Amino acid sequence: MTDAPRSAETVPGQRDAYSLILEAIDSHIYRPGDRLVESELAERFGMSRTPIREALQRLETQSLLARDGRSLIVASLDHNQLAELYVVRGELEGLAARLAARHATPEEVSVLREMAEAHRLLTGDPAALSRANRRFHRQIHLASHNRFLVQQLDLVHRSMALLASSSLVAEGRPQATIAEHDAIVRAIEAGDGEGAERALRDHISRAFVTRLKIDAAAGLPGE
Repeated sequence: MTDAPRSAETVPGQRDAYSLILEAIDSHIYRPGDRLVESELAERFGMSRTPIREALQRLETQSLLARDGRSLIVASLDHNQLAELYVVRGELEGLAARLAARHATPEEVSVLREMAEAHRLLTGDPAALSRANRRFHRQIHLASHNRFLVQQLDLVHRSMALLASSSLVAEGRPQATIAEHDAIVRAIEAGDGEGAERALRDHISRAFVTRLKIDAAAGLPGE
């Protein structure tokens, strides 16, 4: 007797609805304020509406989606929420860098160095550099060898998906980011925990300043 065919959402290795929707938000396919419709998402991802509905409920409980009447929309961050997010991110990322300087294996440090060097080839492509930047930070998180810290940083970075654009679109920011990443890796390579924490916190602070400038410019009326 043969097994019944599996639905798309249960095929081994198939991406689950939650991850697919989160990735779509993170890559700005869906931006803050966009309405998410079960039927449209089910068609896009080739699965039934049940896992889509469950994923939307989960994203709403995590405050990544918000209610607009009877509809669910991608949430947005106001000024205070943005400031709070960057404060927490700076603290946790700084701690991750300090722990990485203490606990990262030679192989992990080598990967970080390779990532930082590869970023130099992406200065003309902010979208690609933004994706590479997320992978770089994730690698530092993992190199901290602290699972609880990694879990908290995962939550923080999910909220970062609610930003309408990357700070890397700002003029001069890609080049500055590359230099800042290099400083972080050099401190981790040297086993300098305090230096790594300082370098990463400075990196986050500069990114926040750029973000504030982008938001301020976007809020100005056109001439």
